[in-house]
Amino acid sequence: MPQCSPGRSCQGGNFPKVTDVEGNGRDLTSTRPRATENAVNPSTAAPRRFRTDQAQLTITDPRDGSTVGSLDADGADQVRAVVTRAATAFPRWRATPAEERGAALRAAASTLDEHADELAELEQRENGRHREASLGGIRAAVDTLRQYAELGPLHRGRSLRGALGSIDLTRAEPRGIAAVITPWNDPVAVTAGLIGAALVTGNVVISKPSERCPHLGLRLGEILSDCFPLHVLQVLTGAAEVGETLIAAPGVEIVAHVGSTAAGERIARVTALTGAHLIRENGGNDALVVDADVDPRWAASQAAIGAFTNSGQICTAVERIFVHRDLADEFLTALTAEARKRNEEGALAPLVDERMRADVHEQVLASANEGARILEGGDIPDSPGAHYPATVLTDLHPSMPLFSEETFGPVAPVMVVDSFEEGLRRAADDSYGLQATVLTDSMAHAALAVDALPVGTVKVNAVFGGAPGGSAEPRGRSGSGFGYGPELLDEMTTVKVVHVESAVRR
Repeated sequence: MPQCSPGRSCQGGNFPKVTDVEGNGRDLTSTRPRATENAVNPSTAAPRRFRTDQAQLTITDPRDGSTVGSLDADGADQVRAVVTRAATAFPRWRATPAEERGAALRAAASTLDEHADELAELEQRENGRHREASLGGIRAAVDTLRQYAELGPLHRGRSLRGALGSIDLTRAEPRGIAAVITPWNDPVAVTAGLIGAALVTGNVVISKPSERCPHLGLRLGEILSDCFPLHVLQVLTGAAEVGETLIAAPGVEIVAHVGSTAAGERIARVTALTGAHLIRENGGNDALVVDADVDPRWAASQAAIGAFTNSGQICTAVERIFVHRDLADEFLTALTAEARKRNEEGALAPLVDERMRADVHEQVLASANEGARILEGGDIPDSPGAHYPATVLTDLHPSMPLFSEETFGPVAPVMVVDSFEEGLRRAADDSYGLQATVLTDSMAHAALAVDALPVGTVKVNAVFGGAPGGSAEPRGRSGSGFGYGPELLDEMTTVKVVHVESAVRR
């Protein structure tokens, strides 16, 4: 197994070099990203939004609109070439002992850790995230790779109780080529988790990062691929067309997607025809239900954390708030103050681009036009970049866009309810099923919420609490399968049952 270190390529001496088809595709162990000027140090201005056509991606910094760079998108021939190389690499990687695959993942984690500052800077420039948040995501990625490096070699089948004299067991086997399609809002942590689980169980990976952070996706692929044999990990660049070509390609056995619900549903329709195993964590419209017996200022601080963290650009962000009438006035006053403080301090990072900001603002205005009252924020600042203020609205109704659709921005819409039970009922009335939170001092109400809310994760009295390994399955339009935690190793493998008896000798 090759040993890797920063700046040194580890191509796995026993793996044959496969020549690119007419120079197409990208072997990350031997080439650099195909980028134009300004990919590292922007010095010229550009239109302040994400632009793409099928041939090229152009990225601008959402903080100030300056150019990050442009990358050529891969075409159908390049996708096919990458899949062919992955298929060539799979048998050897599959046969690599599990402890050696784990050692490669540990090396990848250490190498990623050494490149944390570089990747954090690049992430900031592509999605606008604050540096500490970017570094936090990268540290989470390092920890996840190390966890899978230990869990992978321990992932095993079961012995079964068969007839006396026979041997019965199950064994977990890798599925093959995994297409990993990942988002821009926490790109390193999400990508590393899916890649790590796939590789440590013996699959080979083709990663297609979001077209909103392609430079980061390519650089991350460079760093990680150096720690594995040639073509075990490859990266494709492009927008939806590239992802659609990849997931439909013959030989792709796993599709792991974290991203928008619209994209996830299109992917699900394709995999229903190809038979590839699908893992998807998509959008949410997560509810927060506030009971009458909690401190309204504490509840408001929880709501603010849930709605405004990462500028609301998290699939598990709080997007619908149902507050008991008994404390509604105090709660709204405190929540408005939380938002105003963030706005006055300039605490929020920008949204990923102007296209996203326009979508969020349209939902806010449409809801206001239908009767919602804006208590704070709700306007586009007259400054460069894609900034949007922390926004609080009340007098919401379930039919308004801010309640009926997912909102990917720092918006806290509030509906006043007459009872905790009404709050639960309205929270459950939604097509998504990712996560929900309740704030209550009543164990009876907490137990009722756990049973009543049709979501993968229910949190009580902490919007972002949870223990390591607490993997959940999203429901409804939010997706299917375990997208993280130890159970992701099961998703990346398929089970074979083995029965052995003695032969009758001659």
